[in-house]
Amino acid sequence: MINIFTDGSSRGNPGPGGYGTILISGPHRKELSQGFRMTTNNRMELLSVIIGLESLKKKGEQVIVFSDSKYVVDSVEKGWVFGWVKKNFHGKKNADLWKRFLLIYNEHQVKFKWIKGHNNHPENERCDQLAVASSSGQLHIDAGFESGMYN
Repeated sequence: MINIFTDGSSRGNPGPGGYGTILISGPHRKELSQGFRMTTNNRMELLSVIIGLESLKKKGEQVIVFSDSKYVVDSVEKGWVFGWVKKNFHGKKNADLWKRFLLIYNEHQVKFKWIKGHNNHPENERCDQLAVASSSGQLHIDAGFESGMYN
């Protein structure tokens, strides 16, 4: 079982932002983060999940993703994203990231668990720190957002 803790942030919405992701499997722990010069909070919340899943080395892993994003958790757990696929994401924001998510999601056995943000959960707090700190360093281009292809 692999636990993935995620968080995204942006200063302004849109604005500079970043994600923080922590993967934990037994005694192993890996922290990942990256910042972007112009993005949205929802994009970073979703990207943090994608990066965590893409970091897994083997297919078919059992994964629990912990997120404080109702946008991400509800979209998957309530099946909304699968309905969006049928409509080719027409009118949906972040279609580029949702399509990327589905490619990796389908390679594993993934469950989501919503956790309340800023509620003293150690890994969630650490992911928040990583996300916020990453938006102050060297910032990358969120090509999907800046090209206008995200909606």
